[in-house]
Amino acid sequence: MSATKRIGGEYGKVRASIDVAKLNRFLASHVDVVKGPVDVKQFKFGQSNPTYFLTDTRGQRFVLRKKPAGQLLSTTAHQIEREYTILDALHKHNINPSTSPERRVPIPTPIYLCEDSAVIGTPFYIMEFLDGRIFTDAKMPEVPPKTRRECWLSAVRALAALGSLDPFAIGLSNFGPNTPYFPRQIKSLSRVSRAQAQATDVESGKPTGEIPRYAELVAWYEAHLPDERKTGLRIVHGDYKLDNLVFHSTENRVIGILDWELCTLGSPLADLANMTLPWAVDALLLPKEFPASSALPGFKNAKDVPIELEDLEREYCHLTKQPYPIKEMVFTRSWMLFRLSVISQGIAARYARRQASSEKAYIHVKLFPLIGQFAYIAQQDAGKGTRHTISPKL
Repeated sequence: MSATKRIGGEYGKVRASIDVAKLNRFLASHVDVVKGPVDVKQFKFGQSNPTYFLTDTRGQRFVLRKKPAGQLLSTTAHQIEREYTILDALHKHNINPSTSPERRVPIPTPIYLCEDSAVIGTPFYIMEFLDGRIFTDAKMPEVPPKTRRECWLSAVRALAALGSLDPFAIGLSNFGPNTPYFPRQIKSLSRVSRAQAQATDVESGKPTGEIPRYAELVAWYEAHLPDERKTGLRIVHGDYKLDNLVFHSTENRVIGILDWELCTLGSPLADLANMTLPWAVDALLLPKEFPASSALPGFKNAKDVPIELEDLEREYCHLTKQPYPIKEMVFTRSWMLFRLSVISQGIAARYARRQASSEKAYIHVKLFPLIGQFAYIAQQDAGKGTRHTISPKL
């Protein structure tokens, strides 16, 4: 990047330590692209899988992602092998001569997957480092309004390119189940959430606790399932949002989609809903310790937003050739808020065991119940902009 202040992607000292000597020996014998010994720093982002910034002897930069150390609460989370599989398939799709520019999905180039835990303690993979802008604040205060709008439109175009791909055509027929996405998500995340709720803090002994209205929410989702035949089976990123995108350092376009840990096959509307969650959160309902500019952005009922929700959804519908509005978005946005609450609850549970990799993992102890309440609000008001109150019991 230029000499101007970096926007996102900050890194610093290593928090989740790895054996750098062992890593260097492995790189020397297996990864020709990286010329060791490497200097290792750790990115400040990465709530789930520790992510490292590598610089080799030539000054070439790379990214290493690994599973967290220790006993893991979930058998389905932290599957960095799946991250590598999806990146590899998309990379082959992108470099195929028959792939037109608008159908390419912007990603970092995958370089090497190591499944041997003996090297640095867990499986890991190495990929290209993309030098660009990562906006950790969805309001994007660092840039002017025109840039904000163009970046959000580029984000929805990158998502449309992903959502238009036939997974069978790029070798991903066995990547995930072919059954409807939302029923299996409800089943698996309900099981995960129940386990996370029981995780006890190593110091206080208190359990992490349930998501508010947990049983009521799950019952509503099971009774209001959308018809997934409308979109067909597609690749689901699983955590598509602004701060998982790398934008070109000077041009307002996405150059890389990051953090594919939760990817699977299913409904592309899940990613559209996740991307547009800020429009389902009212910033006035956020407690002071959770400012809208940080962990949970809120654009609902706000005037100063980067782009109108209707503009984003119309652009997505135009690119994916489907009618606007998409009536399934009421269910989908509420579900994705509930799902985000489960993810946040997982970080809180890992913090309880002192396994979380993020410096700010502790905030999720109070954040996940709040997100769960927003899921209920989104379900109740069907996106009509109704004012609600949040329970003080957080």
